[in-house]
Amino acid sequence: MWHKSVFVALLALATGYIFLLDPELPDPVLEYFSGFFLCHLRDELPSPESSMAAAWDALITRPAKQWNRVAVGVNACVDVVLSGVKLLQALGLDSGIGQDHSLYVGGNAALIGQKLATNPDLKVLLCGPIGPKLHELLDENVIVPPESMQEIDEFHLILEYQAGEEWGKVGAPNANRFIFSHDLSNGAMNMLEVFVSSLEEFHPDLVVLSGLHMMEGQTKEIRQKRLLEAVASISDIPSDVPVHLELASMTDPDLMSEIIHQQVFPLVDSIGLNEQELLFLTQAASGPHASVASWNGIPDVGVVSDILFWILKEHGRTAQKASDLTRIHFHTLAYHILATVDGYWANQVAAVAAGARAAGMQACATQTIDASRVFLKAPLEFETSKMEEASRVSLNPGEPVSEWHRDGITFHYTPVLVCKDPLRTVGLGDAISAEGLLYSEVFPH
Repeated sequence: MWHKSVFVALLALATGYIFLLDPELPDPVLEYFSGFFLCHLRDELPSPESSMAAAWDALITRPAKQWNRVAVGVNACVDVVLSGVKLLQALGLDSGIGQDHSLYVGGNAALIGQKLATNPDLKVLLCGPIGPKLHELLDENVIVPPESMQEIDEFHLILEYQAGEEWGKVGAPNANRFIFSHDLSNGAMNMLEVFVSSLEEFHPDLVVLSGLHMMEGQTKEIRQKRLLEAVASISDIPSDVPVHLELASMTDPDLMSEIIHQQVFPLVDSIGLNEQELLFLTQAASGPHASVASWNGIPDVGVVSDILFWILKEHGRTAQKASDLTRIHFHTLAYHILATVDGYWANQVAAVAAGARAAGMQACATQTIDASRVFLKAPLEFETSKMEEASRVSLNPGEPVSEWHRDGITFHYTPVLVCKDPLRTVGLGDAISAEGLLYSEVFPH
Protein backbone atom coordinates (compact mmCIF):
# COMPACT_ATOMS: atom_id res chain seq x y z
CA MET A 1 0.00 0.00 0.00
CA TRP A 2 2.87 2.42 0.87
CA HIS A 3 4.45 2.33 -2.59
CA LYS A 4 1.11 3.32 -4.13
CA SER A 5 0.91 6.31 -1.79
CA VAL A 6 4.47 7.36 -2.64
CA PHE A 7 3.67 7.10 -6.35
CA VAL A 8 0.61 9.37 -5.99
CA ALA A 9 2.61 11.87 -3.90
CA LEU A 10 5.43 12.05 -6.46
CA LEU A 11 2.92 12.44 -9.28
CA ALA A 12 1.19 15.25 -7.40
CA LEU A 13 4.56 16.98 -6.93
CA ALA A 14 5.35 16.64 -10.63
CA THR A 15 1.92 17.94 -11.61
CA GLY A 16 2.33 20.93 -9.33
CA TYR A 17 5.63 21.71 -11.00
CA ILE A 18 3.95 21.54 -14.44
CA PHE A 19 1.21 23.95 -13.25
CA LEU A 20 3.91 26.29 -11.95
CA LEU A 21 5.65 26.31 -15.36
CA ASP A 22 2.42 26.65 -17.36
CA PRO A 23 -0.61 27.77 -15.29
CA GLU A 24 -2.74 28.18 -18.46
CA LEU A 25 -3.09 24.48 -19.26
CA PRO A 26 -6.00 23.50 -21.57
CA ASP A 27 -9.26 22.34 -19.92
CA PRO A 28 -8.97 18.70 -21.16
CA VAL A 29 -5.58 18.43 -19.48
CA LEU A 30 -6.95 19.85 -16.20
CA GLU A 31 -9.93 17.48 -16.32
CA TYR A 32 -7.60 14.53 -16.90
CA PHE A 33 -5.44 15.36 -13.87
CA SER A 34 -8.50 16.09 -11.65
CA GLY A 35 -10.11 12.78 -12.54
CA PHE A 36 -6.87 10.90 -12.04
CA PHE A 37 -6.28 12.30 -8.55
CA LEU A 38 -9.88 11.88 -7.44
CA CYS A 39 -9.81 8.24 -8.52
CA HIS A 40 -6.60 7.48 -6.66
CA LEU A 41 -7.58 9.48 -3.57
CA ARG A 42 -10.83 7.50 -3.46
CA ASP A 43 -8.79 4.31 -3.47
CA GLU A 44 -6.50 5.60 -0.74
CA LEU A 45 -9.15 6.93 1.66
CA PRO A 46 -11.00 4.42 3.87
CA SER A 47 -14.73 4.05 3.36
CA PRO A 48 -17.12 5.60 5.92
CA GLU A 49 -17.97 2.07 7.06
CA SER A 50 -14.29 1.22 7.64
CA SER A 51 -13.71 4.53 9.46
CA MET A 52 -16.69 3.94 11.72
CA ALA A 53 -15.73 0.36 12.55
CA ALA A 54 -12.21 1.47 13.46
CA ALA A 55 -13.53 4.35 15.57
CA TRP A 56 -15.86 2.00 17.44
CA ASP A 57 -12.98 -0.35 18.22
CA ALA A 58 -11.08 2.56 19.77
CA LEU A 59 -14.08 3.73 21.81
CA ILE A 60 -15.23 0.36 23.13
CA THR A 61 -13.41 -0.14 26.42
CA ARG A 62 -14.39 -2.20 29.45
CA PRO A 63 -15.90 -0.31 32.38
CA ALA A 64 -13.82 0.21 35.52
CA LYS A 65 -16.14 -2.09 37.46
CA GLN A 66 -17.50 -5.07 35.53
CA TRP A 67 -20.36 -7.45 36.22
CA ASN A 68 -19.37 -10.81 37.70
CA ARG A 69 -22.70 -12.61 38.06
CA VAL A 70 -25.80 -11.92 35.96
CA ALA A 71 -29.21 -13.56 36.46
CA VAL A 72 -31.53 -13.64 33.43
CA GLY A 73 -35.20 -14.67 33.22
CA VAL A 74 -37.89 -15.64 32.55
CA ASN A 75 -38.85 -16.54 28.94
CA ALA A 76 -36.98 -19.23 27.02
CA CYS A 77 -37.76 -21.52 24.09
CA VAL A 78 -36.35 -23.19 20.99
CA ASP A 79 -36.62 -21.09 17.83
CA VAL A 80 -37.24 -23.00 14.60
CA VAL A 81 -36.10 -20.65 11.84
CA LEU A 82 -37.13 -20.94 8.19
CA SER A 83 -37.90 -18.77 5.18
CA GLY A 84 -41.29 -17.18 5.71
CA VAL A 85 -41.82 -16.35 2.02
CA LYS A 86 -41.05 -19.88 0.91
CA LEU A 87 -43.45 -21.29 3.49
CA LEU A 88 -46.25 -18.95 2.44
CA GLN A 89 -45.66 -19.74 -1.20
CA ALA A 90 -45.68 -23.43 -0.39
CA LEU A 91 -48.96 -23.13 1.50
CA GLY A 92 -50.58 -21.25 -1.36
CA LEU A 93 -49.09 -22.87 -4.43
CA ASP A 94 -48.02 -26.42 -3.74
CA SER A 95 -47.76 -29.00 -1.01
CA GLY A 96 -44.06 -28.39 -0.41
CA ILE A 97 -41.55 -30.94 0.77
CA GLY A 98 -41.12 -31.58 4.48
CA GLN A 99 -37.63 -30.94 5.83
CA ASP A 100 -35.83 -30.30 9.08
CA HIS A 101 -34.98 -26.70 9.90
CA SER A 102 -32.27 -25.12 12.04
CA LEU A 103 -32.87 -25.15 15.83
CA TYR A 104 -31.70 -22.11 17.81
CA VAL A 105 -31.87 -20.77 21.34
CA GLY A 106 -35.00 -18.60 21.62
CA GLY A 107 -36.82 -16.33 24.03
CA ASN A 108 -35.49 -12.93 25.11
CA ALA A 109 -34.08 -14.16 28.41
CA ALA A 110 -32.34 -17.18 26.89
CA LEU A 111 -30.93 -15.11 24.00
CA ILE A 112 -29.59 -12.44 26.36
CA GLY A 113 -28.14 -15.10 28.67
CA GLN A 114 -26.54 -16.88 25.72
CA LYS A 115 -24.95 -13.63 24.50
CA LEU A 116 -23.62 -12.72 27.96
CA ALA A 117 -22.22 -16.21 28.40
CA THR A 118 -19.76 -15.64 25.55
CA ASN A 119 -17.78 -13.62 28.10
CA PRO A 120 -15.72 -16.29 29.92
CA ASP A 121 -15.31 -14.14 33.04
CA LEU A 122 -19.06 -13.86 33.58
CA LYS A 123 -21.27 -16.34 35.41
CA VAL A 124 -24.81 -16.39 34.00
CA LEU A 125 -27.91 -17.84 35.67
CA LEU A 126 -30.85 -18.52 33.34
CA CYS A 127 -34.35 -19.27 34.56
CA GLY A 128 -37.17 -20.13 32.18
CA PRO A 129 -39.07 -23.16 30.88
CA ILE A 130 -36.03 -25.06 29.63
CA GLY A 131 -36.59 -28.41 27.91
CA PRO A 132 -33.97 -30.95 26.83
CA LYS A 133 -33.32 -29.50 23.37
CA LEU A 134 -32.89 -25.95 24.64
CA HIS A 135 -30.62 -27.17 27.43
CA GLU A 136 -28.47 -28.88 24.80
CA LEU A 137 -28.21 -25.65 22.77
CA LEU A 138 -27.20 -23.41 25.69
CA ASP A 139 -23.62 -22.30 26.25
CA GLU A 140 -21.83 -24.39 28.86
CA ASN A 141 -21.27 -21.23 30.93
CA VAL A 142 -25.04 -20.82 31.45
CA ILE A 143 -26.23 -22.14 34.81
CA VAL A 144 -29.77 -23.56 34.84
CA PRO A 145 -31.47 -24.30 38.20
CA PRO A 146 -32.98 -27.82 38.34
CA GLU A 147 -36.39 -26.30 39.10
CA SER A 148 -36.24 -24.51 35.74
CA MET A 149 -36.08 -27.75 33.73
CA GLN A 150 -39.17 -29.28 32.12
CA GLU A 151 -39.73 -32.44 30.10
CA ILE A 152 -40.91 -30.78 26.88
CA ASP A 153 -39.45 -27.78 25.05
CA GLU A 154 -41.50 -24.76 24.05
CA PHE A 155 -41.06 -24.09 20.32
CA HIS A 156 -41.50 -20.82 18.41
CA LEU A 157 -41.75 -20.81 14.62
CA ILE A 158 -39.68 -17.98 13.14
CA LEU A 159 -40.56 -16.96 9.58
CA GLU A 160 -37.61 -14.90 8.32
CA TYR A 161 -37.81 -12.78 5.17
CA GLN A 162 -35.22 -10.67 3.38
CA ALA A 163 -35.46 -7.08 2.14
CA GLY A 164 -37.04 -7.06 -1.31
CA GLU A 165 -38.68 -10.48 -0.99
CA GLU A 166 -42.22 -10.54 -2.36
CA TRP A 167 -45.30 -12.55 -1.54
CA GLY A 168 -47.96 -11.80 -4.12
CA LYS A 169 -48.11 -8.02 -4.46
CA VAL A 170 -46.54 -7.36 -1.04
CA GLY A 171 -42.82 -6.55 -0.83
CA ALA A 172 -40.62 -6.36 2.28
CA PRO A 173 -38.83 -3.00 2.72
CA ASN A 174 -36.40 -4.51 5.25
CA ALA A 175 -35.32 -7.93 6.46
CA ASN A 176 -37.54 -8.99 9.36
CA ARG A 177 -39.58 -11.92 10.69
CA PHE A 178 -42.95 -13.18 11.90
CA ILE A 179 -43.04 -15.27 15.07
CA PHE A 180 -45.71 -17.92 15.74
CA SER A 181 -46.06 -19.77 19.02
CA HIS A 182 -48.42 -21.78 21.18
CA ASP A 183 -46.44 -21.27 24.36
CA LEU A 184 -48.22 -22.12 27.62
CA SER A 185 -45.26 -21.92 30.01
CA ASN A 186 -43.87 -18.56 28.88
CA GLY A 187 -47.37 -17.15 28.41
CA ALA A 188 -48.09 -17.69 32.10
CA MET A 189 -44.56 -16.68 33.21
CA ASN A 190 -44.42 -19.99 35.10
CA MET A 191 -40.78 -19.60 36.07
CA LEU A 192 -41.01 -16.15 37.67
CA GLU A 193 -41.08 -17.41 41.25
CA VAL A 194 -38.31 -19.94 40.51
CA PHE A 195 -36.24 -17.11 39.10
CA VAL A 196 -36.61 -14.84 42.12
CA SER A 197 -36.04 -17.67 44.62
CA SER A 198 -32.82 -18.61 42.78
CA LEU A 199 -31.35 -15.14 43.22
CA GLU A 200 -30.76 -15.57 46.95
CA GLU A 201 -28.28 -18.39 46.39
CA PHE A 202 -26.76 -17.04 43.17
CA HIS A 203 -26.06 -13.48 44.48
CA PRO A 204 -26.13 -11.62 41.13
CA ASP A 205 -24.81 -8.10 40.68
CA LEU A 206 -27.18 -7.58 37.71
CA VAL A 207 -30.67 -8.95 36.97
CA VAL A 208 -32.17 -9.00 33.47
CA LEU A 209 -35.92 -9.57 33.23
CA SER A 210 -38.01 -10.23 30.11
CA GLY A 211 -41.16 -12.04 29.04
CA LEU A 212 -43.92 -9.68 30.21
CA HIS A 213 -45.15 -9.38 26.62
CA MET A 214 -45.91 -13.12 26.55
CA MET A 215 -48.90 -12.54 28.84
CA GLU A 216 -50.93 -10.98 26.02
CA GLY A 217 -52.66 -14.33 25.45
CA GLN A 218 -54.05 -14.42 28.98
CA THR A 219 -57.44 -13.05 30.05
CA LYS A 220 -57.37 -9.55 31.48
CA GLU A 221 -58.10 -10.82 35.00
CA ILE A 222 -55.33 -13.46 34.96
CA ARG A 223 -52.93 -11.00 33.37
CA GLN A 224 -53.53 -8.31 36.00
CA LYS A 225 -53.12 -10.85 38.81
CA ARG A 226 -49.89 -12.19 37.31
CA LEU A 227 -48.52 -8.70 36.73
CA LEU A 228 -49.10 -7.78 40.37
CA GLU A 229 -47.29 -10.97 41.37
CA ALA A 230 -44.44 -9.98 39.06
CA VAL A 231 -44.27 -6.57 40.75
CA ALA A 232 -44.12 -8.26 44.16
CA SER A 233 -41.35 -10.59 42.95
CA ILE A 234 -39.29 -7.74 41.49
CA SER A 235 -39.71 -5.85 44.77
CA ASP A 236 -38.00 -8.76 46.54
CA ILE A 237 -34.79 -8.26 44.55
CA PRO A 238 -32.22 -6.46 46.76
CA SER A 239 -32.25 -2.72 46.10
CA ASP A 240 -28.50 -2.61 45.45
CA VAL A 241 -28.86 -5.01 42.48
CA PRO A 242 -29.78 -3.15 39.25
CA VAL A 243 -32.61 -4.63 37.17
CA HIS A 244 -32.85 -4.32 33.37
CA LEU A 245 -36.24 -4.92 31.72
CA GLU A 246 -36.22 -5.99 28.07
CA LEU A 247 -39.48 -5.15 26.32
CA ALA A 248 -40.74 -6.92 23.20
CA SER A 249 -43.46 -6.59 20.59
CA MET A 250 -46.98 -6.07 21.95
CA THR A 251 -50.36 -5.27 20.40
CA ASP A 252 -52.52 -4.80 23.51
CA PRO A 253 -52.37 -1.18 24.73
CA ASP A 254 -53.92 -2.17 28.07
CA LEU A 255 -51.02 -4.51 28.84
CA MET A 256 -48.46 -1.87 27.93
CA SER A 257 -50.29 0.71 30.05
CA GLU A 258 -50.36 -1.71 32.99
CA ILE A 259 -46.61 -2.34 32.69
CA ILE A 260 -45.97 1.41 32.70
CA HIS A 261 -48.38 2.41 35.44
CA GLN A 262 -48.66 -0.64 37.73
CA GLN A 263 -45.27 -0.06 39.33
CA VAL A 264 -43.12 -2.09 36.91
CA PHE A 265 -41.20 0.84 35.42
CA PRO A 266 -40.35 2.44 38.79
CA LEU A 267 -38.90 -0.89 40.02
CA VAL A 268 -36.37 -1.36 37.21
CA ASP A 269 -33.18 0.61 36.62
CA SER A 270 -32.89 0.11 32.87
CA ILE A 271 -35.10 -0.64 29.85
CA GLY A 272 -34.30 -1.95 26.39
CA LEU A 273 -36.72 -1.51 23.46
CA ASN A 274 -36.97 -0.92 19.70
CA GLU A 275 -38.82 1.63 17.56
CA GLN A 276 -42.12 -0.29 17.43
CA GLU A 277 -42.21 -0.78 21.19
CA LEU A 278 -41.28 2.88 21.83
CA LEU A 279 -44.07 4.21 19.60
CA PHE A 280 -46.59 1.74 21.05
CA LEU A 281 -45.53 2.79 24.55
CA THR A 282 -46.14 6.51 23.99
CA GLN A 283 -49.46 5.75 22.26
CA ALA A 284 -50.64 3.55 25.15
CA ALA A 285 -49.65 6.14 27.75
CA SER A 286 -50.71 9.25 25.76
CA GLY A 287 -47.15 10.52 25.71
CA PRO A 288 -45.44 12.89 23.25
CA HIS A 289 -45.94 12.23 19.53
CA ALA A 290 -48.70 9.73 20.38
CA SER A 291 -50.57 10.90 17.28
CA VAL A 292 -47.89 9.35 15.05
CA ALA A 293 -49.64 6.26 13.69
CA SER A 294 -46.49 4.54 12.45
CA TRP A 295 -42.91 5.30 11.49
CA ASN A 296 -42.38 6.47 7.93
CA GLY A 297 -39.04 4.88 7.14
CA ILE A 298 -36.21 5.58 9.59
CA PRO A 299 -37.63 6.90 12.90
CA ASP A 300 -36.96 10.61 13.33
CA VAL A 301 -34.18 11.07 15.91
CA GLY A 302 -35.82 14.18 17.36
CA VAL A 303 -39.13 12.37 17.90
CA VAL A 304 -37.39 9.37 19.49
CA SER A 305 -35.36 11.68 21.72
CA ASP A 306 -38.53 13.47 22.89
CA ILE A 307 -40.21 10.20 23.87
CA LEU A 308 -37.13 8.88 25.70
CA PHE A 309 -36.86 12.18 27.58
CA TRP A 310 -40.53 12.00 28.56
CA ILE A 311 -40.23 8.41 29.84
CA LEU A 312 -37.30 9.28 32.11
CA LYS A 313 -38.91 12.52 33.29
CA GLU A 314 -42.39 11.08 33.91
CA HIS A 315 -41.51 7.54 35.00
CA GLY A 316 -37.82 7.70 35.87
CA ARG A 317 -35.84 8.90 38.85
CA THR A 318 -36.23 12.63 39.45
CA ALA A 319 -36.33 14.82 42.52
CA GLN A 320 -40.12 14.46 42.58
CA LYS A 321 -40.44 10.72 41.82
CA ALA A 322 -39.36 7.66 43.80
CA SER A 323 -38.32 5.54 40.83
CA ASP A 324 -35.23 3.48 40.04
CA LEU A 325 -35.47 3.95 36.27
CA THR A 326 -32.40 5.86 35.05
CA ARG A 327 -31.44 4.27 31.71
CA ILE A 328 -33.08 3.43 28.35
CA HIS A 329 -31.32 1.63 25.49
CA PHE A 330 -33.21 2.31 22.26
CA HIS A 331 -32.32 0.43 19.09
CA THR A 332 -33.63 0.63 15.55
CA LEU A 333 -32.18 -0.62 12.26
CA ALA A 334 -30.27 2.57 11.38
CA TYR A 335 -29.13 3.90 14.78
CA HIS A 336 -29.11 3.42 18.56
CA ILE A 337 -29.57 5.86 21.46
CA LEU A 338 -28.66 5.41 25.12
CA ALA A 339 -30.47 7.90 27.38
CA THR A 340 -29.42 8.10 31.04
CA VAL A 341 -30.27 10.23 34.05
CA ASP A 342 -27.06 12.04 34.99
CA GLY A 343 -25.03 10.59 37.84
CA TYR A 344 -26.13 6.95 37.68
CA TRP A 345 -24.35 5.25 34.76
CA ALA A 346 -20.82 5.32 33.34
CA ASN A 347 -19.08 4.12 30.16
CA GLN A 348 -22.14 4.73 28.01
CA VAL A 349 -20.12 5.85 24.97
CA ALA A 350 -18.56 2.39 24.88
CA ALA A 351 -21.91 0.75 25.66
CA VAL A 352 -23.86 2.34 22.78
CA ALA A 353 -20.98 1.69 20.36
CA ALA A 354 -20.70 -1.94 21.50
CA GLY A 355 -24.42 -2.51 20.96
CA ALA A 356 -24.28 -1.07 17.45
CA ARG A 357 -21.19 -3.09 16.57
CA ALA A 358 -22.88 -6.26 17.82
CA ALA A 359 -25.89 -5.61 15.55
CA GLY A 360 -23.75 -5.58 12.41
CA MET A 361 -21.67 -8.58 13.41
CA GLN A 362 -24.58 -10.79 14.45
CA ALA A 363 -26.76 -9.97 11.45
CA CYS A 364 -23.89 -10.84 9.08
CA ALA A 365 -22.65 -13.72 11.29
CA THR A 366 -19.10 -12.35 11.41
CA GLN A 367 -16.63 -12.03 14.29
CA THR A 368 -15.69 -8.47 13.28
CA ILE A 369 -17.30 -5.79 11.13
CA ASP A 370 -16.73 -6.59 7.45
CA ALA A 371 -16.97 -3.15 5.80
CA SER A 372 -17.80 -4.69 2.42
CA ARG A 373 -20.94 -6.37 3.82
CA VAL A 374 -22.48 -3.40 5.68
CA PHE A 375 -23.72 0.08 4.83
CA LEU A 376 -24.75 3.29 6.56
CA LYS A 377 -28.48 3.96 6.63
CA ALA A 378 -28.59 6.61 9.36
CA PRO A 379 -29.49 10.22 8.50
CA LEU A 380 -26.51 12.44 7.63
CA GLU A 381 -28.00 15.21 9.79
CA PHE A 382 -30.71 15.33 12.45
CA GLU A 383 -32.27 17.55 15.10
CA THR A 384 -32.13 16.39 18.73
CA SER A 385 -35.74 17.38 19.50
CA LYS A 386 -39.01 18.26 17.80
CA MET A 387 -40.62 19.82 20.88
CA GLU A 388 -38.10 22.41 22.01
CA GLU A 389 -35.08 24.32 20.72
CA ALA A 390 -32.71 21.66 19.47
CA SER A 391 -29.16 21.34 18.28
CA ARG A 392 -28.34 19.94 14.85
CA VAL A 393 -25.97 17.00 14.63
CA SER A 394 -24.03 15.93 11.53
CA LEU A 395 -22.74 12.42 10.93
CA ASN A 396 -18.97 11.97 11.25
CA PRO A 397 -17.84 8.36 10.68
CA GLY A 398 -14.51 9.10 12.39
CA GLU A 399 -16.37 10.20 15.57
CA PRO A 400 -19.45 7.98 15.44
CA VAL A 401 -20.87 8.63 18.92
CA SER A 402 -22.71 11.94 19.36
CA GLU A 403 -23.69 13.30 22.77
CA TRP A 404 -26.19 15.91 23.91
CA HIS A 405 -27.82 16.93 27.18
CA ARG A 406 -31.31 17.93 28.17
CA ASP A 407 -32.38 18.89 31.70
CA GLY A 408 -30.33 16.34 33.63
CA ILE A 409 -30.50 13.60 30.99
CA THR A 410 -27.64 12.64 28.67
CA PHE A 411 -28.14 11.10 25.22
CA HIS A 412 -25.52 9.02 23.41
CA TYR A 413 -26.24 8.32 19.75
CA THR A 414 -24.46 6.20 17.15
CA PRO A 415 -25.37 4.99 13.66
CA VAL A 416 -25.51 1.28 12.86
CA LEU A 417 -23.58 -0.43 10.10
CA VAL A 418 -26.51 -2.34 8.58
CA CYS A 419 -25.83 -5.79 7.17
CA LYS A 420 -26.58 -5.89 3.42
CA ASP A 421 -27.66 -9.54 3.44
CA PRO A 422 -28.53 -10.54 7.03
CA LEU A 423 -28.51 -14.23 7.78
CA ARG A 424 -30.83 -13.86 10.78
CA THR A 425 -32.82 -11.00 12.29
CA VAL A 426 -34.37 -12.80 15.27
CA GLY A 427 -32.56 -12.07 18.53
CA LEU A 428 -30.78 -8.95 17.30
CA GLY A 429 -32.40 -6.68 19.87
CA ASP A 430 -31.50 -9.06 22.70
CA ALA A 431 -27.86 -9.21 21.53
CA ILE A 432 -27.75 -5.40 21.34
CA SER A 433 -29.10 -4.95 24.86
CA ALA A 434 -26.83 -7.66 26.26
CA GLU A 435 -23.73 -6.09 24.72
CA GLY A 436 -24.75 -2.62 25.91
CA LEU A 437 -25.18 -3.91 29.46
CA LEU A 438 -21.87 -5.77 29.32
CA TYR A 439 -20.03 -2.48 28.75
CA SER A 440 -22.12 -0.43 31.18
CA GLU A 441 -21.23 0.53 34.72
CA VAL A 442 -23.73 1.62 37.36
CA PHE A 443 -22.80 3.89 40.22
CA PRO A 444 -23.88 2.64 43.68
CA HIS A 445 -26.72 4.59 45.31
